[in-house]
Amino acid sequence: MNLSENPIVVEVARGDRVESAHRGAGAVVDADGAVVFAFGDIARPVFPRSAVKAMQSLPLIESGAADRFGLTPQELALACASHSGEPGHVAGAAGILAKAGLAEDALACGAHWPLGPEAARALAREGREPTPLHNNCSGKHAGFLCVACALGAPAEGYETPGHPVQREVKAALEDVCGEPLDEARRGLDGCSIPAYAISLRGLAHGFARMATGRGLGAQRAAAARRLFAAIAAHPFEVAGTGRFDTLAMTLLAGKAITKTGAEGVFCAALPELGLGLAVKADDGATRAAEVMIAALISRFVATPDAFAALTRPKLTNWRGAQVGRIRPAGILDLKASLSGV
Repeated sequence: MNLSENPIVVEVARGDRVESAHRGAGAVVDADGAVVFAFGDIARPVFPRSAVKAMQSLPLIESGAADRFGLTPQELALACASHSGEPGHVAGAAGILAKAGLAEDALACGAHWPLGPEAARALAREGREPTPLHNNCSGKHAGFLCVACALGAPAEGYETPGHPVQREVKAALEDVCGEPLDEARRGLDGCSIPAYAISLRGLAHGFARMATGRGLGAQRAAAARRLFAAIAAHPFEVAGTGRFDTLAMTLLAGKAITKTGAEGVFCAALPELGLGLAVKADDGATRAAEVMIAALISRFVATPDAFAALTRPKLTNWRGAQVGRIRPAGILDLKASLSGV
């Protein structure tokens, strides 16, 4: 399918006029694999990037590493995070490493400035450079290193495709999403681990299975429940101040587990309904993916009034005046569909 055939699902309006538009695809799938709702090409493999961090963390539980090193629910949530590099996140990742007897230099994720603006400014004010602990993936990588220790595998090279840790991660993704991960569709993620392309349908199915345990072995189902419970209890660890995942999960109080991925991917689970959601904005825009997943969540669960700020976020100018909105469009515009427009 040509990307231009995916429908316009998000509009950016300045005043009453549409200034920009985003095309995309999305799927809502139940734990048996049935497609409940979809738009665009949901069969095309996409790189889910950080959206699948909870799935990538399954070996952290299954290997016995989480119990061996006494990881708390807060630390498990951080292992599933794309965190903002705020002080608590950095300290948390360092704490996981310390429990495994490792130091920061064991991390292979590389360094970048904190995603949290205030955290980045504070670092700059202190005249410091970011370290791998500030990388949004440092919690996940600390978890990988714990798995390596539990497996009796070397820490060095834990990020490479042939390492036992990444073989376990790949097997978990294949099992949960129900799709073989083709080596021909393997890329390299921003944090240096293998990135495998998976269909939106498969991703949504995987999130439904993570939420329900249906179709998973008993050990894997228990691990998924434990990780999702940790995420629901500690949404700040998963993202940070002002970030979509933290805001959405705090507002929804367990009704949804959400996780952003780079390049316009977003996934979610609705545990009470046993549904998984996955979307991809064709142009890779995070602003579009956030509105897409918020609109889908609002279609299936009752959301508080404050959730509208995520479904239809305001656009403001440099003086703070509202100049427009980002809003669902077409098939995702629930207000239009309910009114028959």
